[in-house]
Amino acid sequence: MSLHVETNLAHIQDFATHPDKHGASHFPIYNTGTFDLKKQSGDEVYDYTRSGNPTREVLENLFTHVENGAGCVCTHTGIAAVALLFETVLKANSHVIVEADCYGGTFRLLKIFEDKYNVIVHFKNFLHVEELEEVLKNNPIDLILCESPTNPGLKIIDLEAVAKVSKKYNSLFAVDNSLATFMSQRPLDLGADFSLFSTTKYISGHGSVVAGAIVSKTKELAKQIGFYANAHGRSQNPMDVFLISLGIPTLKIRMKEHEKNALVVAEFLEEQSYISRVTFPALKSHSQYELAKKQMDFIPGLFCADFKSVELAEQFIEKTKIFGEKCSFGSPDSRIEIPAKISHATFSKEELEAIGILESTVRFSIGLENVEDLLADIKQAIDV
Repeated sequence: MSLHVETNLAHIQDFATHPDKHGASHFPIYNTGTFDLKKQSGDEVYDYTRSGNPTREVLENLFTHVENGAGCVCTHTGIAAVALLFETVLKANSHVIVEADCYGGTFRLLKIFEDKYNVIVHFKNFLHVEELEEVLKNNPIDLILCESPTNPGLKIIDLEAVAKVSKKYNSLFAVDNSLATFMSQRPLDLGADFSLFSTTKYISGHGSVVAGAIVSKTKELAKQIGFYANAHGRSQNPMDVFLISLGIPTLKIRMKEHEKNALVVAEFLEEQSYISRVTFPALKSHSQYELAKKQMDFIPGLFCADFKSVELAEQFIEKTKIFGEKCSFGSPDSRIEIPAKISHATFSKEELEAIGILESTVRFSIGLENVEDLLADIKQAIDV
């Protein structure tokens, strides 16, 4: 029978390729580099953990199922999933269209591909699909890539509209689903060819490991991704798989609590005189509020607030006690950062302003604390 996503997550051990003969309630960790071929039988055998591992396959099978895909590769970091995508589908002189408001690590990686392989990157605003079509008409585009919500600008991209135009011109379309996660939206169902995400963040939920995954829509694409993952050594190790798996069953509960807390904090900041703008898709003031509610089941607990001066933003960063100054998001602890200094330091001032990020913009990742404690911390940190 067909089960809801959260039910599948609660029974993660059921996705083992070879079920444990002892009926373990959590799948075993095969923390080995090699396997003895003489002691295995059947069509599916293991020889080397980089190429295949029973522990890693549990997550790969689970992610394939909940994303409605044809295959998955779990990678050793989130950016490794992005790199694996590029290594698989791009070649020298390839053209790629990327949402200008993209993750800083993706931006840095694209610059490397530009310099080393003469990959031509067209940075565009994906809110205007007609601009994408204009590029597609005039260039042989191998790949279209975006996040939704974007990070840190928090734009909501109409994924069905982008998928439609990508198919019209026979270009592959990939969505970085790190912020929303498959608990909230499923890009492959909306027409994408790849859904990739950092499992470091909400999916793991505990902030103790870095990892990623990429799910392919078709068996052919999954086979290509798998080949390059093995060739480039992108595979995730078994112990990290185990750590990621510990947070997965509680994903839905955590996403709901992150969203609830973030909305309270965002609404509070909107009313403060030292804030000029709060950008959060769960706020009715967000220009894509209706699309966000239509496209996602949960709004991730990450938003940006523009302070009225750099000095105020820096004072806030320095004086908060609960909010740590940390990169990344999706952990139980609330954290803040100035994107221009940390996560998007690779961007120039002009590139940041083009996506709506100022030097006084603070990005909030709201955690699972009591929200009254978070509000009290904000109040004591700002003296205006």
